[in-house]
This record gives sequence, structure tokens and C-alpha cells, in this order.
Amino acid sequence: METPKRVGIIGCGLIAQVMHLPYLAELSDRFEIAALCDVSDDVVRACAERYGVERTFTRWEDLLEAPLDAVMVLISGNHAPMAIAAAQKGIHVFVEKPMAISAAQCTEMIEAAEAGGVRLMVGTMKRYDPAYERFVKLVPEVSDLRLVRVETLESPLEPYVAHYPLVRPASPPPADLVARWQAEEKPHIDGALDGDSDETNRSVYRNVLLDNLVHEFNMLRGALGEPTAVTYASLTPRCAAVHLRFGDAECHLSWVDLPGIARYKQEVALYGPDQRLVLTLPSPFLRSAPTRLTREGGEPGTTHSWEVQEVVAYDEAFKRELIEFHEAIVSGREPRTSGVDGLRDLLLCEAVARVHRTGAPVTNPTELPAALAARGGGSR
Repeated sequence: METPKRVGIIGCGLIAQVMHLPYLAELSDRFEIAALCDVSDDVVRACAERYGVERTFTRWEDLLEAPLDAVMVLISGNHAPMAIAAAQKGIHVFVEKPMAISAAQCTEMIEAAEAGGVRLMVGTMKRYDPAYERFVKLVPEVSDLRLVRVETLESPLEPYVAHYPLVRPASPPPADLVARWQAEEKPHIDGALDGDSDETNRSVYRNVLLDNLVHEFNMLRGALGEPTAVTYASLTPRCAAVHLRFGDAECHLSWVDLPGIARYKQEVALYGPDQRLVLTLPSPFLRSAPTRLTREGGEPGTTHSWEVQEVVAYDEAFKRELIEFHEAIVSGREPRTSGVDGLRDLLLCEAVARVHRTGAPVTNPTELPAALAARGGGSR
């Protein structure tokens, strides 16, 4: 039997505690939690005690000196420096979404992984949802696809995570450390936004597109392929409307933040004359909560119609993506949500931000840089 892969965790915050650490522990035949790192010493020590981990660090540079096969970068900030440094040491890399702050950084991460001979995977976990996978298989059955609709109503996190035994830091990170993180992100945001200094545009790019809509974009791309155009975008800190085209099909995406309303909702729907598919996703912080798939059909021009609702499985997408990461490492193949896949998401985020700023449509927004495409980087 193969020895479990020794994995180091950078960032022991919410998503690590709610999802990744519990499932890594369940997958002990595949992974050993070998080291933990967090800027909060009390948090990292408490997590280490809970999972029986001996090595703890407050600097990620020190963690990368430990004997590791893989590292998972789970912080909410800039993943690129840690991912590149790990790849240069021959360590396989998993990064939570967004992959990086800019497409240029994504390219650097891909190049570092290629040079180091390691796998690079992005944690866009909704692609591993069993109902989403079934949804993708049914997409070709929607003949003459006319409309794609995506709706997300964001809501406060606390009601969805209050029941977990979370370890919270005794105090927030020092102000000077936060300022340093922001200063490190600034040039990459500037590059992604072509030097736009408008603070609202910078905020919606970082907090709406990268932290939220990257999931919707990734699901759409996984189901429909690459968009042929971004035709409209209106972005504010609380509301976003984006229009895309996938060939002849129009896609209308709406994202709204509803502070105070603890009722998360997310739907992806495909409409054709004789069939409709609707994927309804629960809060991503509820373990094993099933996504509902609704299939509707009928005879065009008549009142005859039918509807079937499916609960495909209770398997958790976060756990299934960890299994994918392990299989990519041991087989040497690219993971389904590879570095190139994450790069395409960032290219789409940058294109949407550009359409919002200029009002001019962008065609083929996820087209890869010429140098990467020439090296065969078009694999998904």
C-alpha cells in the first residue's frame, strides 16, 4: 500500500477548519497532515492539538523547510509567492480559489510547477459536486440552448458555520502585517486593472470577482467550455450583473450580497425549447448538504410538460477534490481544475473588470497567452 502523502497546510482559518482538515483526517490512507502554519500562534497550536500534528509554524517560509510531499495554500490572500516557492522545492501544490491576484501571477505559478515537475491544482470545489458532474453530462441533451442563467444571493457566513467547533484567533493580525499584505497585492491588482486607481473598481475586482464570482465562472466554463465574449458588466460592492456569450447562447449572471439575510441561494440554469436544467447549490459551508438537480421538459408549443428532481449523492465536493489532488500526484496527470484552468478563470475576471470599466465587449476572454499555448498549455 502506498505511503500517505505528507501535506503541509498554510492557513488554518475558516475553510481549513470547516472542510480541509476534517477531510484530510478522514483520508488518512492518502494524506498525512505533517505540518501546519498560521499567523495566529494560538490557532495553529489548537489545530495541531486537535489533529495530532507535531510541526507548527507562523511563517510559511519555515513550513516549506519541513519534509513535505504537498502543500495546501488556504489563506485568503495572495497565494502566488507560497505556491511558486513550494514548486521550486519540488512540492506539489493545492491553492484555494482564487488561484492568484492576476493572470500574470497564474502564469508564473504554472511555469514554476512545470519547472519543478509537480502538480498544481486550484480548489474550485464545485466542479467536484456529484450533482454538478451529472449536470455536465446532461448539458448535451439541451438541444438548441437559448439561455444560461446564473443567480447567486450571498448571505452572512456565521449562521452556516456557528455549529462547527472553530478555533478563532484571540486578536486580529497586527495592523502593520495587514498593511504589508495589502501593499504586496497592490501591484498585481494594478496590473490586472491596467493601472486603474479607482478604489471601487479595485474593491469589486478583489472582493466580488476574485473572492466570489470566480466560482460561477469556473462552473460555467466546466459545463459549457470557454465563453466567446463578455458583452456587458456592471459591478458594485453589493451587486454584479454580467452578460456572457457561449456560442449562440446568451448567459445572464446576477450576484447580490444580502447582508443580514441568512438565506444563501445559488442556481445555474440552462434553457432550451424542449428541456431545462436547473442546478440549485446549498451554502458551501454545510458539509455533505446535497445539491439539487431539476430536469424539466415538454413538447414545444403545447402545455404538456414534466419535471424530475434528483439528489445525486451526499458526497462532499471538498472531500472529492482532495481525492482528485491525491490521484493527480500519484498518477502524474494534471488535475481537472489545473493551473491552466485557474488561469482561464483569472483571465475571465480581468476581462469582466475591463468591460465594466470601458463598456466595450471583449471576445474570447479566456484565450491563453501565446507563449503558454505554444507549450501545450491549453489542456484543461
